[in-house]
Amino acid sequence: SDLQKQEERGELLQPLIFVLLVLCSVLLYFKVSLMDPGFVKPEEEVKEGENKGQGVVIPQIPGDIKLRRCGYCLVKQPMRAKHCQLCQHCVRRYDHHCPWLENCVGERNHPLFIVYLSVQLVVLLWGGHVAWSGLYFEQSWEWLQHNIFLLVSFLLIFIFTIVVLLLLVSHLYLISCNTTTWEFMSHHRISYLRHSELENPFDQGIILNLWRFFC
Repeated sequence: SDLQKQEERGELLQPLIFVLLVLCSVLLYFKVSLMDPGFVKPEEEVKEGENKGQGVVIPQIPGDIKLRRCGYCLVKQPMRAKHCQLCQHCVRRYDHHCPWLENCVGERNHPLFIVYLSVQLVVLLWGGHVAWSGLYFEQSWEWLQHNIFLLVSFLLIFIFTIVVLLLLVSHLYLISCNTTTWEFMSHHRISYLRHSELENPFDQGIILNLWRFFC
């Protein structure tokens, strides 16, 4: 049959890979949106050993800055944590609240969020290539009627590709600097950054920053 001939020629491999990438993207979306981003539990208290370890890693932070209790959920906030009023929880290493995921991006799901953006970008670029390859341009109303769906699809894919690309690049830049979106946008309002001698006391070099984040 034609299907068997296409399989023998390897023509079914690319569509299969594309479908698997789309499925992986959907699974990653639900994983990142449903998992715990690093909520600070009420029963958790920062241990003295953790504080000492943190002091070794970032000795530039003044010692008079004390951990405070959240004014909303009354838990003791670890450093780099922030309360999200939409999730009603304090989140460890808070980055931002993503409206597309309806969940925070924090310490636990931030690496998976980057993987999700990467897979989504590959799917969009591939889909854009498919949509573009199906277009052949003619200056006629009849041509426009027959290709309007492909044109709209390509335009939407192009817009989403630009958004995802910019989002991924900005996050990779912040990760390479060992900072978060919240710290980058609100540097002047965060006590442990405002009173630090360095602009970014967490930065340990690009390689070590990426290693600590992903590994």
